[in-house]
Amino acid sequence: MSLCDLSNKRILLTQAGDFMGPALQRTLEACGASVIADKRDFLDPKAPQKLIAEAGEVDVLLLNLGVPAPSTPADQVADEEWGLLFRHMVDPLPRFARAVLPSMINRGSGKILLMGSASALRGMKRASSYSAARGAQLAWVQAVGAEVAAKGIQVNAIAQNFVDNPTYFPPEIQANPAFQARLQREVPLGRLVSADEDTHFAAYLCSDAANCFVGQVFPVCGGWSH
Repeated sequence: MSLCDLSNKRILLTQAGDFMGPALQRTLEACGASVIADKRDFLDPKAPQKLIAEAGEVDVLLLNLGVPAPSTPADQVADEEWGLLFRHMVDPLPRFARAVLPSMINRGSGKILLMGSASALRGMKRASSYSAARGAQLAWVQAVGAEVAAKGIQVNAIAQNFVDNPTYFPPEIQANPAFQARLQREVPLGRLVSADEDTHFAAYLCSDAANCFVGQVFPVCGGWSH
């Protein structure tokens, strides 16, 4: 049973083959949305504008931008690692804003939802480069959300961790007794958040029932961060 009605929504989902992409597509379509599922990356500076031009007018831009997280001590983070994370996850954001916001502003409605990470909300060892990029994403959401709210546009983010997905928690990791012990030790919920739990919340934020949220960052991480 669907928790929300998205039958009148055209939703553009980026990086649809990775991170939360497949689960998001399943849930959004089950809620009735017309999903444009794109699988490219956005290292090419022209890629966001090209995608928006191909997709046409959309009600929701769902920015699913994720890469595997390095585990590098802070004093060993090379410029290449730092730059690559920002090029994948941060640099596309203003390019998407230039591509999609003018039409949303013109019609007085629209949403941008970013699938971010709670690693920006709580310190993690050997995650300085990844957490910094994820933190930049959330700061962008808060600033742009405040800027465009009065124009009828909602920009928000889900900051997740310990959510079942193949990019960060593949089956071999989940089966590791040390990982299971870590879940019990660090996550109050005591388990991974399911993909369905996460994506149904995302679907709600894409719906007209969630028009009151402005530049907000919602942790979805089983209580690991608040």
